[in-house]
Amino acid sequence: MVYVQAILAINSIPMKICVVIPTYNEFKTIAEIVRDVRRQNLDAVVVDDGSTDNTHQIAQEQGATVIKNTANEGKGAALVKGFEYAIKKDYDAVITLDGDGQHLTEEIPFFIRLANNSASHIFVGNRMQKRQNMPFSRVVTNKFMSWLISAFSKQRIPDSQCGFRLIKKEVLAQIGLNTRKYEIESELLIKASRLGFKIESVPIKSVYSGQRSQIHPVVDTLRFIRLILQEIKG
Repeated sequence: MVYVQAILAINSIPMKICVVIPTYNEFKTIAEIVRDVRRQNLDAVVVDDGSTDNTHQIAQEQGATVIKNTANEGKGAALVKGFEYAIKKDYDAVITLDGDGQHLTEEIPFFIRLANNSASHIFVGNRMQKRQNMPFSRVVTNKFMSWLISAFSKQRIPDSQCGFRLIKKEVLAQIGLNTRKYEIESELLIKASRLGFKIESVPIKSVYSGQRSQIHPVVDTLRFIRLILQEIKG
């Protein structure tokens, strides 16, 4: 009942929003995700990052706008293309979520409700309050990275690595993003904070059902460290 009421509330809100979904070989999950987004009267923008399966075809069949990379460029590069599309089409805000089913589309209304009743500019999902299914290694890594990003941002961000977000257009219009892999999510928070944008957290569920993470524990950690060093110098 609460979910239905939240959906009805969205329909009366004039904010123009698109949901950007970076994907790579997500043919098993993308159809349901796009359908759920479209049921909420939101535009779905799927950025297919060089998939070798039929992810882009399935997304199109379900009513998504599809941007397809000919080669795998990285999650960051896919998000940048989605942001550029949103700016070009004059959306008021972008919601980002992953294409592997780790984010619940039924929680989208909570982000939109907050965005319409808050002066904050970025709303980041917080899985740390409901992390029962989150692998221990991710809990430890996420806590450390979130502590570090919070220190740099001078704002408390308990789950800085969560890709489920709502970002208002003012942020996207003013921030230049340079990274092209997973560290882009940290880059966005740091740069937004330095420009004075307020970041708020949204409690969400942690959904893990045995999926293998595409984040490389060594390579992507090194990329994150390099980003931090660059920000220190900058």
